[in-house]
Amino acid sequence: MAERKVAILGGGRIGEALLSGLLSSGWRGVDEIAVGDRREERVAELADRYRIAATSSNPDAISGAGLVVVAVKPQDIEELLGEIGSLLTPRQTVVSVAAAIPTRFIEARIADSVPVVRAMPNSPATVHEGMAGICAGTHAGDEHLALAEEALSHLGRVVRVPESWMDAVTAVSGSGPAYFALLAEAMIEAGILLGLSREISTTLVVQTMFGTAKQLRDEGMHPVELREAVTSPGGTTIAAIRELERAGVRAAFLNAIQAAMDRARELAEGG
Repeated sequence: MAERKVAILGGGRIGEALLSGLLSSGWRGVDEIAVGDRREERVAELADRYRIAATSSNPDAISGAGLVVVAVKPQDIEELLGEIGSLLTPRQTVVSVAAAIPTRFIEARIADSVPVVRAMPNSPATVHEGMAGICAGTHAGDEHLALAEEALSHLGRVVRVPESWMDAVTAVSGSGPAYFALLAEAMIEAGILLGLSREISTTLVVQTMFGTAKQLRDEGMHPVELREAVTSPGGTTIAAIRELERAGVRAAFLNAIQAAMDRARELAEGG
């Protein structure tokens, strides 16, 4: 059926992650996905790797597609919408994963009444453990959100939020992997300072982060509950936490994530 066709415009990391997720889950077959990318070498690479239809013509890619995923960089979205905007119809659902681009920006550059869903996935989507927030544009209803949610769920978890919250989603989970990477980097360096090899220190830190995340998610533990379970009276952990609190780490995270949201708003306004 034509409406089952998914067009992914942009064959970068997120575009390829979605392509891989949709195929590996069986949600869509190789004959139900088309990818558009302006780089001929990338088109050939994706066509060969996944055996799907790939093209350098975005209008060809969206023809007959029920779901159109815009996965280009924010600076490239205006040019892309100039190519396809007038060709889209209200029977198609547009899902944009371009960071900081509001739905009104997209709606102003495409045909009338086309439903638009804005999404903010993050980099762990490439290993199908991502987190995405989605919101509806002016013409998108529950069925369009459900379609976007179903597609993006193959990259990890999805939450629905009002568009007014999307800058906060960007600041917390969109930029979030960088915060954890910075923390991991600092802990690895600390292990090296204590005499561990870089390889051993890296293994200790990365696996500890991974296991802690699984406890918080899979066992439904509150962070305070987990921290208190590890913190013995007069022990090593409380000595470390005292130093973290003395350094203002908690306040630093609050200020950093606020700064990220402020910058997301500036970008959304063309700053």
